[in-house]
Amino acid sequence: MLRLHGFAVSNYFNMARMALLEKGAEFEVVETYPSQDASFLARSPLGKVPCLETGNGFLSETSVMLEYIEEVLPSPAFLPRDAFRRAQVRQAIRMMELYVELPARRLYPGVFFGGSNTEATVAEVEPVLRKAMSGLRGVLRCSPFVMGEELTLADFFAAFTFSLAGTVARKVYDWDLVAEVPGLDEALARINERDSARAIHADMKAAMAAFQAHIARQRGA
Repeated sequence: MLRLHGFAVSNYFNMARMALLEKGAEFEVVETYPSQDASFLARSPLGKVPCLETGNGFLSETSVMLEYIEEVLPSPAFLPRDAFRRAQVRQAIRMMELYVELPARRLYPGVFFGGSNTEATVAEVEPVLRKAMSGLRGVLRCSPFVMGEELTLADFFAAFTFSLAGTVARKVYDWDLVAEVPGLDEALARINERDSARAIHADMKAAMAAFQAHIARQRGA
């Protein structure tokens, strides 16, 4: 049985979990926070979560895990059969990760963690996000899902990228980031109405207090 290591407030953990739920997979969740302990580094080389425990060993990096899940659990399929369309899905995922999720993450301290963001960081992140959304406007095909008619891995990635990046953009820049791509808001709403997403969001809400306590302990360490 697959075992997904991570915690319910992690957006990357939730991307992988949604894929597993949508596949109807049998899997176990192992609540785990990032760690630099030697025992955890043997599972996740950079000490990050999520990581996926398989019968052959551990995998880290969410995009890799999504691809693995797709290969070992091929039905229902969340990558198109056509090679070019598969590449387009992967392109969208890569763009969302590199140019939306990772830049927005630089502002998490002042938005989610009770800290602050420097003026320099705020100034540096905004043009990156604006350029990313301009690029995604020509890549995403939000009707009815983010890459068109089929639910794909890009939907799982989008659901948990824009939920946080959108909050960052609203709070820091008073900017509706999602509105930059026609139909994206509706596509995300459609994804979030799925049973898998509803279960994940409920677990996120329930786990938030424990996560905030964990962050507070980390600051006090």
